[in-house]
Amino acid sequence: MRVKHFYLAACISLVTLIFLCLSWELRLAPLQPGGSWLALKCLPLLAPLFGILHGRLYTYRWASMLILVYFIEGVLRFSTDSGASRWLGAVELVLSLVFFSSAIAYVRGARTPDQR
Repeated sequence: MRVKHFYLAACISLVTLIFLCLSWELRLAPLQPGGSWLALKCLPLLAPLFGILHGRLYTYRWASMLILVYFIEGVLRFSTDSGASRWLGAVELVLSLVFFSSAIAYVRGARTPDQR
């Protein structure tokens, strides 16, 4: 039962992070008025999306490394930006931590005994 919770947490945090990246750079606090090309930073998050939604362990493994890039961006934007961008960086930081920890927990819980 716990594995299902980790699965849901990973799925929800990944989808939320994709929408956060898009809305951040296009609407909420873009670098330039009217949006910026930095919205394309959500594209790498689309690569593991279907594997995560289908519960593929291999995708969870490599996506947990990919998400660390967004963790680093969240830390940098939270510590250097001001205003709305600072708080969006904090949300990105939290979402990336939730995804990372739930992905690792999902992989550990979903492995069969012969894979350990």
